[in-house]
Amino acid sequence: MYQREFEQRLKEGLPNAVLLYGDNAYLIEETIERYRKELDASETLLAMYHDEYDFERARSYLSQSSLFGGTNFLLIRRDKKIPKKELDTLIALTQKNPDNYFLFDFRGEARDAKGMQSSFPEKKGGIWVRFFEPNPREGVAILRRKAEALGLQIDDYALNHLLTLLENNLALAAKELEKLSILQCPVSTKEIDRLVYSSAPLAVEKLLVDLFNKKPIDETLERLLDLGANEYEILRATQFFVHQIFLFHAYIRIHGVADSKAILGYKLPKHVEQQKAALSARIKPATWIKIHDHLLSSELQLKKSRSDYRETELYGVLIRLQSLL
Repeated sequence: MYQREFEQRLKEGLPNAVLLYGDNAYLIEETIERYRKELDASETLLAMYHDEYDFERARSYLSQSSLFGGTNFLLIRRDKKIPKKELDTLIALTQKNPDNYFLFDFRGEARDAKGMQSSFPEKKGGIWVRFFEPNPREGVAILRRKAEALGLQIDDYALNHLLTLLENNLALAAKELEKLSILQCPVSTKEIDRLVYSSAPLAVEKLLVDLFNKKPIDETLERLLDLGANEYEILRATQFFVHQIFLFHAYIRIHGVADSKAILGYKLPKHVEQQKAALSARIKPATWIKIHDHLLSSELQLKKSRSDYRETELYGVLIRLQSLL
């Protein structure tokens, strides 16, 4: 089932067991919050995130009556599959008691989610929902609903401007709307430009991931420069990114696995850690010297170039780097 069908289904009532997955974290969070509010389950909610998952605890929770005489609301969020036998047991418990609700917010690969869809048949009161990243028009419509809920006066042009500034990140945009509503006055692009911090750092990360994956970078680079990033900032970010990937490469060669806590001193989200490990595995040891030499000479080259020629110079630096990978 997809988003529009799910919205229609919600008008008939909240399904008791739902598998949520996909590329739109904002709408998934919005769905969870809707359950929390409509069920009035803040006091009874049992949330298990990632390694906190404990089947026996979850089964026991759904097997008992609510201590507050209301509903039992179980929320599990993880990037690993739940064994089918355990999943079927939890879903069956939601059918034995209409006051039991179970949401599985799955953050892993879509192919793994598809393998669990059969455990959520509608005849057993369960459904699965896949959310896709919204296009700009859909994004504006979602933010329009958020603005109306906040009582914020803002037109669609300004909403589109906000989304563009934040690289179509709905979650960030929604948070900014909450902050802007404090102004208690109509909001235009002027207020957004003055008060909202651009997502250029996120765009830099996307640019460099695309570069390492040998994808086109023209549009992202142009967007970055439009957001106000300068050529030196982008080059420094590239050097930092390359250094991180090299650290992953060296650690994996020694230990055989990636551990971002040991490599960087802090734990990255699982999907980011896996992404950096995968990128590092593609580069041969001898290539690293060429990459570092290229970035070193490029920094000097960029400093010597005329200001009106730096954008072209930077593009050449990145294309050359991509050819070395």
